[in-house]
Amino acid sequence: MARTPTTQIPLGFKAPYFNLPDVVSEKNINLNQVSDSQGLVVMFICNHCPFVVHVMDEIIRLANDYLPKKIGFVAISSNDVINYPDDHPKKMKELAIKKEFPFPYLYDESQDIAKKYDAACTPDFSVFNKDMVCIYRGQLDGSRPGNEVECNGKDLRKVLDFMLNNLELNFEQKPSIGCNIKWK
Repeated sequence: MARTPTTQIPLGFKAPYFNLPDVVSEKNINLNQVSDSQGLVVMFICNHCPFVVHVMDEIIRLANDYLPKKIGFVAISSNDVINYPDDHPKKMKELAIKKEFPFPYLYDESQDIAKKYDAACTPDFSVFNKDMVCIYRGQLDGSRPGNEVECNGKDLRKVLDFMLNNLELNFEQKPSIGCNIKWK
């Protein structure tokens, strides 16, 4: 397994606009439709990456916990489906339905949105506040396949709790680690 970290770029950038097909509804969904009054979590994931598979259930739990608190969630897959057919939109739809994703699962066929977000790995998390300004780019938690650390979303949960309470993030932001995005 290749271990690729989140690209560390300066925080404070506005969420780049997107309008991508949702694999479940088969309708396009844009940034404004997924953001909520308290913020937005943008996740670059895919079906086949063992790092994503390892944290998938916690991502779903976390979204179910924070969607009622007016934080939006969206998952985007930007992988090359020719060389990685497990990430094809049909398979994405099957996974989203099977796992009952509480958030849209969008397909970025051109990979332009991954580039606009400087996404490097799966999973890759960016958190935007109510003004759609990025305040966090980092890991869900310290759990990785095979490292025996509990997968509980503690890092991302802490960020979201700080954001909801209008507190400044005054702690180290550790990059996510995962498989690299499969570029064409």
